[in-house]
Amino acid sequence: MLLQFLLTYKNPILHTTLALSLTFLFSFFKIPSFFLYGLHTYIQPDNLNQNGVRAAIKRPESSGTPEGYQYLSSNSKPNNATEPRKRIKSKDKDKFEFDENNAQIFRLKLDTNHVQSRLYFDEYHTAFTVSFVSLSCLLLQFYLGVSDSSRVLENGVFVPVLLGLMGVSKLFVLLAKVSFEKSASRRSEKQLSVLVGVLGFFVGLMICFAIVHSVLDFNFGLVGGVERFFVAVLMGCIAGFLFMPGLKNARALWIGTDQLRSNLPMIYCGWFARMILYANHMLIMFTALLWINPFTEILVNKSNDDGKGARLVSEIGDAERLVGNVGMSRSDLNKLRLWCLLLSGLLQIVALRPNLQMYLNEALLSWYQRLHASKVPDLDFSRAKVFLHNHYICLVVLQFFAAPILVLLFVGLSQIDGNSFRNIQSVCSLLPCSVFVEEVALFLAWWVVFVWAIFTSGSLVLYRRGILYVS
Repeated sequence: MLLQFLLTYKNPILHTTLALSLTFLFSFFKIPSFFLYGLHTYIQPDNLNQNGVRAAIKRPESSGTPEGYQYLSSNSKPNNATEPRKRIKSKDKDKFEFDENNAQIFRLKLDTNHVQSRLYFDEYHTAFTVSFVSLSCLLLQFYLGVSDSSRVLENGVFVPVLLGLMGVSKLFVLLAKVSFEKSASRRSEKQLSVLVGVLGFFVGLMICFAIVHSVLDFNFGLVGGVERFFVAVLMGCIAGFLFMPGLKNARALWIGTDQLRSNLPMIYCGWFARMILYANHMLIMFTALLWINPFTEILVNKSNDDGKGARLVSEIGDAERLVGNVGMSRSDLNKLRLWCLLLSGLLQIVALRPNLQMYLNEALLSWYQRLHASKVPDLDFSRAKVFLHNHYICLVVLQFFAAPILVLLFVGLSQIDGNSFRNIQSVCSLLPCSVFVEEVALFLAWWVVFVWAIFTSGSLVLYRRGILYVS
């Protein structure tokens, strides 16, 4: 009897066991904290006032630096850290003299305790756990395939679908929460994100109701008007929530590839991380173009299905007639699209640590620029920026983490067999399940990649033209 029960409900039992096991392992081994282990953040001491208030971090003496901290000199010469130079006092007592004690900065290597003390760590931990549990269950469903059972509880497809939708909903809620954090971003950036979200909604209405067949290679023929309006709302939310993370991603790419020509090795990436950043951006740009019809027509061989491709190619003499007669078949193009979406999501996760390190190094660059801006620099701005970048690190991780996870979750949901939903009468009576889950999920995965590519590339162009700058 027990064996018969296990064989009947093996799929939901496997999904539930995998979800509970991964949740326990992530919490017990502190994998979300370990994911950020080893990154370098920076801390500036507090100002020393005239009353002699003790600084937050003492200046390194000849005996060495405080434990866990590394002294960084503005002229990049570590030997000068243990040999303070004698300052020649000006004879003019009225002339202000710069205090070097307020210009020092320390580099701290993050460990699990440091990460857990940062703001929004609980939200990051929850999003990390729920996302990877959902992806694991979707991957298991893809491995198990379509069950022969016609009952919903027996085929177990509802478990990965519910977990996937829960992961998407959780990420949307957290992105909305962190997008309106007061001190994490400028007020102008919040206003622009709201404006971009509204524009994304109207673009979504235009795509879903008007020009989807002429511009984009998606088929929403069986999706009703209410569902299309709901998709447009999701498109607006995605565009608005990913606007500020896209700007941060562009700054990370700009700093990491040393486009500033700062010649400061402590700021930009090494060669391997730089290759990851370049490959990630190029793959995202290529993936975003795979659903645009003028580009798709170049890749698809429309004469493949007739078996006349070789004869037509041999007879063609003009280059213009090659469009639509050479390339891959439609099925191969669909596989290429899925693989590009999958690889772009995975590569973004690989590039998350270099992007996050460049976000932290942006505060170091601000300190360096302010220190050498004048003979008497004002370091209050850089001190505030170092503080904010240090304490909002988990918030930025959430923003960098959300885009690739949304892509992977939408791709996983699009690969669920639509026939599995036909037995859910309460849902399928309201929505065209197979089309809504497969086509809409795939479209939203592309939309995430598309807006990410637009925001990143547009910001890079503005940086290159000198309209925007890193400070």
